[in-house]
Amino acid sequence: MDSPALSAVLLDVQKLTMRFGGLTAVDNVSFVALDRHITAIIGPNGAGKTTLFNCLTGFYKPSAGRLILRRGGVETQLGGLPAHKIARLGIARTFQNIRLFDNMTALENLLVAQHEGLMRASAYSFAGLLNLRGFRAAEQDAVDKARLWLDRMGLADAANRPAGELPYGMQRRLEIARAMCTDPYLLCLDEPAAGLNPHESADLRATLARIRDEFKIGILLIEHNMSVVMGLSDHVIVLDYGERIAEGKPEEIRNNPDVIKAYLGEPEDTAAHA
Repeated sequence: MDSPALSAVLLDVQKLTMRFGGLTAVDNVSFVALDRHITAIIGPNGAGKTTLFNCLTGFYKPSAGRLILRRGGVETQLGGLPAHKIARLGIARTFQNIRLFDNMTALENLLVAQHEGLMRASAYSFAGLLNLRGFRAAEQDAVDKARLWLDRMGLADAANRPAGELPYGMQRRLEIARAMCTDPYLLCLDEPAAGLNPHESADLRATLARIRDEFKIGILLIEHNMSVVMGLSDHVIVLDYGERIAEGKPEEIRNNPDVIKAYLGEPEDTAAHA
């Protein structure tokens, strides 16, 4: 891949390694994710994709390597920072296994995502207890933002329904809405199309493209659904056994023999003569 202009790089992953005892889950992986681009990470189960996400978002401390966020000419080293500090830097994520507050309504889930701003507006409860005007205004802004994202994700009619009672596809969209309520610079999505039918997957592709273009953010995507990956991504990284084996534009990855062998499946004529 041609070296991108430094100003276009949002995330710079340099020789990232993550070991668990004698197991190396991510092995010396390097790549960049560009601002206002959708970068997909694909690979077989166990290839190290979610482990990489967990290093990036502060759930794991990398064994080696560097994770650098670049915003406004400022470089921030992410490796070793806890998850809440990384979230404050503008990195939001969803999870492979949906993690909503099931007993809260869809609207309440999006308000929880904005708790830090609301706590500041409440002077850490003092202004909230007194119901001061500044806190009331901040609270209304949070509700307005939550309703805006419910509407954008086609969930407006579900605002007052418990999240745990929503159909699976709606829960997936609610997770993305919750992440976007934090106003991220980089949105990390771990298998957002998992369990979706073809119509829902097509809607997801359109929604993510619209988010990238309208909010001008970078999106980092782990996904097994190849129609989503190939129809949406600007750039694709392929992992296998924790190592990066290929990267390039979707059409390059689709025809890469190493990727075909490791992940997409060998061509029929090759398999027939193996």
